[in-house]
Amino acid sequence: MTLRDIVERNAHRHADVPAYVCGARSLTHRALREEARRLASALHANGARSQDRIGLLMMNELEIGVGYAAAELFGFIAAPVNFRLAPPEMRYVIMDSGISILIFEAEFAGHIDAIRADLTEVRRFVCIGEAPEWATGWDHFLAEGAPGDPPLPAPRPEDIAYILYTSGTTGRPKGCMLDHAGECAKAFTQGSLLGLEGVDRSLLVMPMFHMGAKSQALCQHWVGGTVHLHRSFDAEAVLRAVHEQRITLLHLAPMLIQALLEVPGRERFDTSCLRTVIYSAAAMSPTLLREALAVFGQVFIQMYGQTEGVGTVLPKSAHRLDGDPQVAERLGSVGYAFVGTELTIRDEENEALPPGAVGEICLRGSIIMRGYWNNSAATLSALAGGWLHTGDMGRLDEDGYLYLVDRKKDMIVSGGENIYSREVEEALMTHPAVAAVAVIGVPDAKWGETVCAHVVLRAGMAVDAPALVAHARTQIASYKQPRHIVFADSLPALPSGKVNKVALRQQYRAVS
Repeated sequence: MTLRDIVERNAHRHADVPAYVCGARSLTHRALREEARRLASALHANGARSQDRIGLLMMNELEIGVGYAAAELFGFIAAPVNFRLAPPEMRYVIMDSGISILIFEAEFAGHIDAIRADLTEVRRFVCIGEAPEWATGWDHFLAEGAPGDPPLPAPRPEDIAYILYTSGTTGRPKGCMLDHAGECAKAFTQGSLLGLEGVDRSLLVMPMFHMGAKSQALCQHWVGGTVHLHRSFDAEAVLRAVHEQRITLLHLAPMLIQALLEVPGRERFDTSCLRTVIYSAAAMSPTLLREALAVFGQVFIQMYGQTEGVGTVLPKSAHRLDGDPQVAERLGSVGYAFVGTELTIRDEENEALPPGAVGEICLRGSIIMRGYWNNSAATLSALAGGWLHTGDMGRLDEDGYLYLVDRKKDMIVSGGENIYSREVEEALMTHPAVAAVAVIGVPDAKWGETVCAHVVLRAGMAVDAPALVAHARTQIASYKQPRHIVFADSLPALPSGKVNKVALRQQYRAVS
């Protein structure tokens, strides 16, 4: 099976069901296939062939869905570009992936114009909106195609469907190659775990260049349902959409769930239609979970993964606060492995570790990337021994529940002791005045590194640094307590909703 089968099946079986809704615009599943055929025909007329890379630089809009569908139908490789990047960063992604035709929104024309002279492999620039003189407008470009399907072979299961770039938190972003077979397996597995049906309506606020949003759209379309797109996150707009459009599924980071709870007058929005809320950037603190369960009910599911591969689920049944000690403990986990996915904890020699031992989380199965585009060295390292080495540190309990400890690179070594930022964050989050926290290691002449906590307080609440440190000391060993506390209005975030600790380190260096 390939992703083409999903698009074609929906065009027949769910023809009049909206595939995408964005504001006042929408496309049914039949219309999505027809628009994708038009786009593919125009791409072919301009020299694009199977496995050529088609760039998509835009916010969440109907056209990004059409771009993905054209690739899924006719074997092009969709190569979305993070619209939040600076022009030099965009240049690297576009040149590294070898994009031949770039489709972009008009508001990013200035970014592309600044680097256009270097983009020698891009044959055509296609603009959605008012096109500059060096680009072709979207409608004009579609008109260049011939009626009917382009003379291209159908994609094969082993063909690459997407190249999605990582966040680049450890250097240059790397392009994850995701094939048709793996993405179909992912859609089936996630869709089954979520219990999705054709009547479901998923709302996506994460950008579609990101795996979290793209995979959720794909598993919703696996069952012929509808994907609602918001161009950015606005807490009140999300609650209004749930109320007015009867959204049944949300996909949010914990910090965004908290933002929903803090919307003034949120009681005026009826959210009883919500059946599922997925969170995937981090575990939820017990305080936040208690509030969220009281408002939305037992609708939460946690999934753990990354662009390179996904692997675990903590189901709705585990999301309760009933006093059961085992249930309470497992709420601090990210669940157990998907069916068909193997999960182990491994040491530096790639040897499996026993339950309880901390090491690198490694995954193996059908929904793991094929490798990194144009980067064989990184591929060999990430897939050493046939396992995806995630770069995340964790431990397994006796029953196979996975507990995240830290990113491998985020572990703090202070005076020879290993300190995991996650445990410091969890200790600080138990204070009632703390809304969000991120911990990093900062240089120290005596200890090598010390703990620095960036803290966002809840609206209308106050606490000073000494009181927070004293509170942390009641939760964790004294050598793990923060030596520096920085209060902030917000934390910088990656598109996944995870805190951008690279930006925090840069901020610290800038003021230190």
